Amino acid sequence: MSTDSPQRRPGGSTPAPAPGALLLCRAHPEAVAPAAQLLRERMLLTPAGPEWSVLVPEGKPWLDGAEPVDRVLTGWAGALAVGAPWPVLALWWDADRSGYTLASGFRRTVGYIWLTNGTPVGEDEAMRTFAARLALDPVLDAQPLDDLTRPDPTANARTRMLGLLAVLTRAGVALPVGLTPGEPADRLREVARVQPGVQRIEWTGWRGAVRMELDAIEHGRLGPWLPWAGTPRARALAAAQLAAGLPFTAWGLYRRSGGWIVAGGLLIGHGALGLLYDLAHPRD
Repeated sequence: MSTDSPQRRPGGSTPAPAPGALLLCRAHPEAVAPAAQLLRERMLLTPAGPEWSVLVPEGKPWLDGAEPVDRVLTGWAGALAVGAPWPVLALWWDADRSGYTLASGFRRTVGYIWLTNGTPVGEDEAMRTFAARLALDPVLDAQPLDDLTRPDPTANARTRMLGLLAVLTRAGVALPVGLTPGEPADRLREVARVQPGVQRIEWTGWRGAVRMELDAIEHGRLGPWLPWAGTPRARALAAAQLAAGLPFTAWGLYRRSGGWIVAGGLLIGHGALGLLYDLAHPRD
């Protein structure tokens, strides 16, 4: 039985949305799986278009911990994107708000928020940066995105998120039927489980993580970007990840933020493994 039932607002009969989230990665599932495993969270991974994948969390740490869903997803998105050459878009919602966070490499994350009644509370510049980083069409997509930042008494937060997805379809996003923003986390998980080619992502230890990365190299999807690919770019990226992970972790410990701690730990582990592999396999 689902434990993620909608909440009811005091004095009202309309149920408020239960917290939920999706992680969209602009990469094929075989490229996403090794990075996602290092988050140490149970997730379901399935294609979401010709060049996109979607991760559906199986757990709900935003209910068990002290951080709301948006902070948890921001940490996950940043951790996934900083070690990969593809962007990560986190879609999240709870009883009061909905929004997105876009993470891309080491650049500052950008995001936008709508209140449950659809009131926009983000900055227009964030939406423009979002469009630029995803290389969206400046003609076809500019006006629909601009409309999402303007007041509209007929649009609630779910409508706004669906409008955002409509724009993303022109960038190749095609979420499976039923994986819709605003749905409870349990329902999203049930839909993801029956998708063709779905993969279950879970932490199997560092040996399993290394094996998945090496398999990805063998299939040629990640190429020279993986930390242990043996290329100058891979070595530079591994060193940068290690250097960035230390302050990320320190900041997370200082703020008691699980998202930043996960991001820092992922960077440190990914970078250290890359450098150790490079030292253990010297080039001629």
